[in-house]
Amino acid sequence: MLRKKDDEKILDINATMQGSLVFSDPVNLRINGKFEGTLNTKGNLMVGESAIVNADITGEDMILGGKVSGKIIASRMVTLTGTAQFNGDIEAPKIVMEEGAIFNGKCKMPQGKLSLSELSDYLSIEEEKIMEWVGKGKIPVEKEGESLFFDRRNVEDWITQHR
Repeated sequence: MLRKKDDEKILDINATMQGSLVFSDPVNLRINGKFEGTLNTKGNLMVGESAIVNADITGEDMILGGKVSGKIIASRMVTLTGTAQFNGDIEAPKIVMEEGAIFNGKCKMPQGKLSLSELSDYLSIEEEKIMEWVGKGKIPVEKEGESLFFDRRNVEDWITQHR
């Protein structure tokens, strides 16, 4: 069900789904049923207590409350509630685990600076396009010797300003 509340897009899935979902615009997505596949989302993702998700998930902010297996890459934060059962790998700058959460896997908390290739992966944009932005002074960049580095927070602020 897709509903709009004060310019906020909410997608509430209470069904069994399989496949690949990609959201290019920010959306508040809630999964309360079963999902299997890949999920690429912007905005907030909430996996309900009764949900069963077997997926590789890329997104911004995630709150997991059900059974989730796969690889998670979040640009902001992942929260495992007290009812979460997670098996897999998490990569996020902030990870919160409430008492009662079950986590089996590896976690990686990326550093503040990203290389060109890491930024390309993070933004899902080709390196050539990022270099074009660098050349035009459109994206914040730091130079150390011959290497370029991008401060994650500066890039996130830049993204927010250019939405």
